[in-house]
Amino acid sequence: MKLFDPCGCFPTGRHYPGIAHLIIVRVSGVADELDPDAAWAPMRVAFIDVETTGTDPKLDRVIEIAIVIGERGEVMTRHTWLMNPERPISKESTEVHGIRDEDVADKPTFAALASEIAGVLRGLLPAAYNASFDRAFLHAEMDRAGYEDAEPAPAIRRKVTWIDPLVFAREIFKGQGESRALGAVAERLGVSLERAHRATDDAEAALKVLYELSKDTRMPLTYAALVQEQRRLERLQLDAQRFWRK
Repeated sequence: MKLFDPCGCFPTGRHYPGIAHLIIVRVSGVADELDPDAAWAPMRVAFIDVETTGTDPKLDRVIEIAIVIGERGEVMTRHTWLMNPERPISKESTEVHGIRDEDVADKPTFAALASEIAGVLRGLLPAAYNASFDRAFLHAEMDRAGYEDAEPAPAIRRKVTWIDPLVFAREIFKGQGESRALGAVAERLGVSLERAHRATDDAEAALKVLYELSKDTRMPLTYAALVQEQRRLERLQLDAQRFWRK
């Protein structure tokens, strides 16, 4: 894990001249191979989206995964795989993404594709819209596949935070009463999403949404600051959800 000195400040916010170089902050969630002090926008970001047989990563399986790689707001490459989940796709899921059992019957399993998928993700900053969903499924599939790597990609390491535009959309559009679903946020920001709930289209739209949100002055510029701010907002949003459930 990389170390960096963000400001030479104590939690009180007071600056202590002459000792800033002695203060080291450990940043949770950053990928070791990426410079925490560097601007994140020029980094290559891998936007990941999965379509599944259902909603439970412990029981359900991935049937489609897309990785759209972007840099400075532009799409560089797109990768998409359909796979046989070795179990039926629920009717409710097919109604969302349109993928049927017969569409994946002759496709390889995730296990057969695990190394290829991991190779595409190597060295890239991982991201997804509503990242907890896609992250849980990717990790569950990698575990089931028995995938092992001496130097796994950031997206596969459990301690690395995935960048999630949804967290920032909730904050930037807070109190404005509109849906924060990907399609609604994309439309609001002028981002095209022609085939919602298909992996490649969703991943590409999410990538463009992140870069549109980054134009807001509240979005941090450096990689470590972006991760820290996302983690802070996630805690606040989770606390708010708990309050409203009471």
